[in-house]
Amino acid sequence: MNFIAIEKNTAKNIEKQSIEIVERKGLGHPDYLADSIAENFSVNLSKYYIEHFGKIMHHNVDKLEVIGGETRPAFNGGKITKQITILFSGRATGIVNNEAVPLKDIAENSAKGWLKRNIRFLDPNQLRYLFETNNGSVNLADAFQRNGRPGSNDTSFAVGYYPYSTLESLVLKTENYLNSKEFKSKFEFSGEDIKIMGVRLKSRLKITIAMAMIDRFISSEVDYFKKKNEVMEDALSYIKRLNETLENENGIKQKRKIDLAINGMDKRGRGINGCYLTVTGLSAEGGDDGAVGRGNRVNGLITPNRAMTLEAAAGKNPVNHIGKIYSLFSFDLAKKIHERFGLRNQIKMVGRIGNDLSKPLAFSLLLEEKTDKNQKKDITNFINEELSNINEITNKIIEGKFSVC
Repeated sequence: MNFIAIEKNTAKNIEKQSIEIVERKGLGHPDYLADSIAENFSVNLSKYYIEHFGKIMHHNVDKLEVIGGETRPAFNGGKITKQITILFSGRATGIVNNEAVPLKDIAENSAKGWLKRNIRFLDPNQLRYLFETNNGSVNLADAFQRNGRPGSNDTSFAVGYYPYSTLESLVLKTENYLNSKEFKSKFEFSGEDIKIMGVRLKSRLKITIAMAMIDRFISSEVDYFKKKNEVMEDALSYIKRLNETLENENGIKQKRKIDLAINGMDKRGRGINGCYLTVTGLSAEGGDDGAVGRGNRVNGLITPNRAMTLEAAAGKNPVNHIGKIYSLFSFDLAKKIHERFGLRNQIKMVGRIGNDLSKPLAFSLLLEEKTDKNQKKDITNFINEELSNINEITNKIIEGKFSVC
């Protein structure tokens, strides 16, 4: 049995704090690209290891960068003048039983496959791929299956919580909507590179959206601002409806006013220089770089009002990387506790290098509601049961049941 500290959360409820800040880097943001490609590489590499060797071998392919290219956007369509580059680094087992693993092919195919599925106007074959992934540490590889069970690869901590605040849900769901098939079918000129910053100042919401527009669908400055206004109207209508629903669900009585801004650096009268135009719908085409770990946490958000870990989960191995596994596990467990016991909660977990993943060095559960001894006992038993099955998370990651960004 693990020692689990269950205590009252003394922090001010997030909905009652005067200022709340929430950010999401969306589907086409360079940091999101880096996270997604690295994770797809890890998942596909894991599947290859299982198919050919019966088990996942040691790897951490999280050191991945998206190096921005150069373009010349123009009304009715510009051109790419310098390719975007994907730099693969990190570590992976490259030889097993004297058999070479096609790491480079898996890496490139992982990138091309993800880009083809998610980015409409970028040809994956037009990118440059640099491959510098090498074999990993012998000690870390050995810890992978020491004593028959994976031992934690590091000493690290993770944080999870549930439920999300109204603003957190609003920002997350809004970006999902703006990058949905429904929205893109109405506004084909809207690119995938979307970033949302949500700020609540007491009862006022200030939502700032950066949205790359695709030049081939826009004929002039007048056309740009006309289409931008159409997007603004649709987005604002969606945000107002969603906010009302979320406020009702969370019992917020003071209705919040909404201020929305899109592409705040736009300026009429400057032609193409006053418009946020791209050739592919990505800022990465014009020199905006990305790297694993600089974007969203595993809940899809950046939330400075909450306790957070800086752990980069994308591309880390799904077997014993403590930062990745505990980050995903803590958010999943927090949701399960809320669903089972009706308690708003925050989890903090610490893992020690070499230890069994099911035995965290420290486990803290902070609750916003009061509980009695019997309920605490039930919660403790539930947590220990979930911890005993923590290794099941590996297959769930490979099956795509968890997102890391």
